[in-house]
Amino acid sequence: MNDRLKALKYRAHYRGTREADALVGGFFDTHAARWDESELAWFEAVVEQDDEDIMAWALGRGEPPAALANPAMIAALRRLDYIAKP
Repeated sequence: MNDRLKALKYRAHYRGTREADALVGGFFDTHAARWDESELAWFEAVVEQDDEDIMAWALGRGEPPAALANPAMIAALRRLDYIAKP
């Protein structure tokens, strides 16, 4: 894994709350290996956002700002099939 992906993996898994760690970290673990450059750049921008905003987008309770509008990635985020069940 290159340094860029290692840094993103860390940012995805250490958000500050267990819920955000599961959501953002699970999304990264499930999808990152298949991302192209634009999808990777999108995720880099997403992990800079507040956890509450990311979770709202994932739960369909909010929409990302125009700069982060990516229908395919938001649809994947909203599937929530990447969150491990305890």
